[in-house]
Amino acid sequence: MMRIIMHGCNGKMGQVITGICKEDPAVDIVAGVDVVDNRDNGYPVFTDIEKCDVEADVIIDFAAAVAVDKLLDYAVARAIPVVLCTTGLSPEQLNKVKVSSEKVAVLKSANMSLGINTLIKLLKDAANVFAPAGYDIEIVEKHHNQKVDAPSGTALALADSINEARNNEYEYVYDRSQVRQKRGAKELGISAVRGGTIVGEHEVIFAGIDEVIEFKHTAYSKSVFAKGAVEAAKFLSGKPAGMYDMADVIG
Repeated sequence: MMRIIMHGCNGKMGQVITGICKEDPAVDIVAGVDVVDNRDNGYPVFTDIEKCDVEADVIIDFAAAVAVDKLLDYAVARAIPVVLCTTGLSPEQLNKVKVSSEKVAVLKSANMSLGINTLIKLLKDAANVFAPAGYDIEIVEKHHNQKVDAPSGTALALADSINEARNNEYEYVYDRSQVRQKRGAKELGISAVRGGTIVGEHEVIFAGIDEVIEFKHTAYSKSVFAKGAVEAAKFLSGKPAGMYDMADVIG
């Protein structure tokens, strides 16, 4: 049975993952880490990751960006692979993720759902059809009113998949309110909506002359991300040092 440390165990995603793992005979959460120990999770919870002395095969992280540095230090020191799901990392932290992956396996993804990662594949093909034909590209993402980072990491991942397919010819534009000019041909607009309890909605628009093609993904609950994280942990356990992503998991 694969042993998991749940980093951010008392958060919403940590609790969903805890529930999923209880129903999966192939995995067992042996310890949790969170800023407070205020729940009966059925496993020990440490408020300081450095004090976690429980042996594990992999760490699943759904915490906050401020906790990622200590998490990576812990994972490297103990040679435990980590599924890194926290978004909103600074450039310095992203560099630390890269450096850490040289010593331990790290799977980083802005979105853990199977649907989103399949969409990322599809967008690369779509971009190579519609971009040369002069179609404008826009991304609109919607999330709940408690989400602090904007645009979402998933929206940026979708944009990056398009831009990589097109040799990084697009410039990301997040706000047009301060500029009075028509849209540039190589702009890729990214808009963020925050409201209510929207779990996550991403729409990619290819707009041409008299024709609009839309790719849309809607998450109705957090379980789609939680299930993906658990499957990613199963994949990553025992892997050698290196950077991995959900494309490796779905094949």
